[in-house]
Amino acid sequence: QVQLVESGGKSVRAGDSLRLSCAASGLSFPIMNMGWFRQTPAKEREFVATIDWSGRTKDYADSVQGRFFISRDNANNTVFLQMNNLQPEDTAVYYCATEDEPFKRVSRRPRYWGQGTQVAVSS
Repeated sequence: QVQLVESGGKSVRAGDSLRLSCAASGLSFPIMNMGWFRQTPAKEREFVATIDWSGRTKDYADSVQGRFFISRDNANNTVFLQMNNLQPEDTAVYYCATEDEPFKRVSRRPRYWGQGTQVAVSS
């Protein structure tokens, strides 16, 4: 059974930094591509960043490019999202996600999701 458990969300002020973590189990993590998404009540869930199984290929939404950085620790089955210079528009529930096959590119509607972690940024 695939489990993705996010942590690290909290309330911060504009300009602060946060690092989110996602601990994965029930899958062959070192050969799974991983992604982060976010959602607010007013918007559909949106893509934030993806990282391939090796950690060498990363992709970011334009809105977070240069501020957010995705990374992974394959020895500990964990993917991270370092978020710098946070802004109020980054307020959302952040989700970790992956697909159902090794090496499969993370789509905009991945197969597996975590329960999410709340990030709130005040001005």
